[in-house]
Amino acid sequence: MNSIFYKLISKTTGINETRVANTVGLLEEGCTIPFISRYRKEVTGSLDEVQVASINDELEKLKDIEARKQTILKTIEEQQKLTPELKARIEGCWNSTELEDIYLPYKPKRKTRAEAARQKGLEPLATFLMFQNPNADIDKKVQEFIDESKGVKTAEEAIQGAQDIIAEQVSESEEARNIVRHNFKLDAIITSKLIKPKKEDEEWEQKSQKYRDYFDFSEKLDKCASHRLLAMRRGEAEGVLRVSISGDDERCLDRLDRQFLRNSSKSAELVWDAVEDGFKRLIKPSIETEFANASKERADKEAIRIFVKNLEQLLMSAPLGQKRVLALDPGFRTGCKLVCLDAEGNLLHNEAIYPHPPKSDTQGAANRVTTLVRQYKIEAISIGNGTASRETEAFVRGLGLPESVQVFVVSEDGASIYSASKVAREEFPDYDVTVRGAVSIGRRLMDPLAELVKIDPDSIGVGQYQKDVDQKELKHSLDHVVEMCVNKVGVNVNTASKHLLTYISGLGPAIAQNIVNYRAENGAFKSRKELLKVPKLGPKAFEQAAGFLRVAGSKQPLDNSAVHPESYSIVEKMAKDQKCTVSDLMASKELRMKIDIHRYVTEKVGIPTLEDIMQELDKPGRDPRQQLEAFAFSKDVKELEDVRVGMTLPGIITNITNFGCFVDVGVHTKGLVHISELSNKFVKDPTEVVELHQHVQVRVLEVDLKRGRMALSMKGLN
Repeated sequence: MNSIFYKLISKTTGINETRVANTVGLLEEGCTIPFISRYRKEVTGSLDEVQVASINDELEKLKDIEARKQTILKTIEEQQKLTPELKARIEGCWNSTELEDIYLPYKPKRKTRAEAARQKGLEPLATFLMFQNPNADIDKKVQEFIDESKGVKTAEEAIQGAQDIIAEQVSESEEARNIVRHNFKLDAIITSKLIKPKKEDEEWEQKSQKYRDYFDFSEKLDKCASHRLLAMRRGEAEGVLRVSISGDDERCLDRLDRQFLRNSSKSAELVWDAVEDGFKRLIKPSIETEFANASKERADKEAIRIFVKNLEQLLMSAPLGQKRVLALDPGFRTGCKLVCLDAEGNLLHNEAIYPHPPKSDTQGAANRVTTLVRQYKIEAISIGNGTASRETEAFVRGLGLPESVQVFVVSEDGASIYSASKVAREEFPDYDVTVRGAVSIGRRLMDPLAELVKIDPDSIGVGQYQKDVDQKELKHSLDHVVEMCVNKVGVNVNTASKHLLTYISGLGPAIAQNIVNYRAENGAFKSRKELLKVPKLGPKAFEQAAGFLRVAGSKQPLDNSAVHPESYSIVEKMAKDQKCTVSDLMASKELRMKIDIHRYVTEKVGIPTLEDIMQELDKPGRDPRQQLEAFAFSKDVKELEDVRVGMTLPGIITNITNFGCFVDVGVHTKGLVHISELSNKFVKDPTEVVELHQHVQVRVLEVDLKRGRMALSMKGLN
């Protein structure tokens, strides 16, 4: 590994160079981020998942730059233009923009005006003009280059060709590009204008209204929030807006004048015309594109950050746990699809009931639900929050069911996507999409994480402009947060689906499938050690995965905890020293209080690992997610028409953006709490003050029935 990497990563992340080097070493050995952050704290200095991930990301970027440098060096060497000084400069460069600036003069390009002029032998004339000798006879010099056989018929053609060469040289000059780049950094303005269609088009008119705030808009680029930039770019992609980025041309040209002109001779005038042409035709469009890409990259990064934060909170939503559940996917005309699930989420029964118009079989539906609750010993009811949700909730709550049967309304975002997916067809090949969707609604109450990992995060209904950001970067970030959440919670190896197991550290799709196959052929795993019998699950994969896989009922009680098998001997020694069994130690706080962990420090095991072990012995296999709380919307408000300005309503936060959050108050329309209405204090980042699925009180500020919108406030209410 290139040792300069450690220094560069340390500078970028702010993490000590030694800790960076140790972490990179683990990553290069094939260790995963969850494993490193949980079980190698002594090596990394207790870096968390986010810090380890940032080191990994920076490492990949540097590897990409290293590969790019090798390509550049090879290309220049093939041109026989690679001097020792140039090679040293390229090898010492770790900034991708600077690297491309260095490479630009040597970069193979399509035939340009300047290249055509060089082929006509006009490069010496360009050099002569750039020298700007005030005493030179320009006209006489130009005559030397008129040669019809080379395609130069007149003095004007010779001068134009020389100017084309100068323009390209200026555009490839690092100094010139940095002058313009610096100007854009200080003064760049982003502007959007409405593109009016040639003829009236009702569909286009309707589509364009989403972007009416940007029909005539301009703002300093460095002040443009990510959601505004992404909205403009989407409007541009849909042909509604024309978006441009521009700097201060006059100031740029003034600086370039001072850079390239030495006097006021005739040759200087010709050079100035070439410099201006090089700026307007070559440098300016290039830097505009560079800043457009950079601003889009920043906006993408911010949108992805918000999406990732939302997804993390959604995946870590409080689970009901292993309870027998009756789930309802509400509907009017098609009825409510009903399923009964056992405590492991297995489908026991399904049917449709019709408590709402047009059939209005309220009594028949009531009899079926009460019978099924009794028959399947139902402990909770899960109702999807789509069409007819409020009516179905009111129907269920009015049945007089035992108080022990809790009623919950859950988000059904993505349930229809799941129900039609290959995953759902594999799970329920003999059932249609309506049954699968209802099962998903029930399971996401029991364990949101286990169910949501089966659905493409794009379809879960959180985040902003996720279709507009860099999809590769988005997928990388989302995969990381799913992996982080799954490993933070851990999974029961005997009940986890293939899709959940896929995200466990060190496994992946092939080994996850092998675990499921082994389980089907041999029955439940009786110990962690038995995992080594699974095909392709070798010692390295076992090392990375074992601590995150739980085996309930194992003879080794630590198998159902987050204590890694490599640390079992430590716990066994602790138990021996206390003259008890490991089970006794886990059951007795009094025994654990007698342990001095400093006695168990070794060359490889330090205080951080020992503290984690003690914490796990205290609450083995503890789920880090919060407890699920029941929630009810206002009984007086069911439709947007029922909402009045000034009302205070209970709601659930369903999405967080960088301009505020959206709250469901039970009227099929999510209201916006703008960032300025989140708190009486200044809020820079909404994720610092609100969380997804948080139960809140909101005050209604505005209701727009025509556009189906609500403006809400949380000031002084939470």
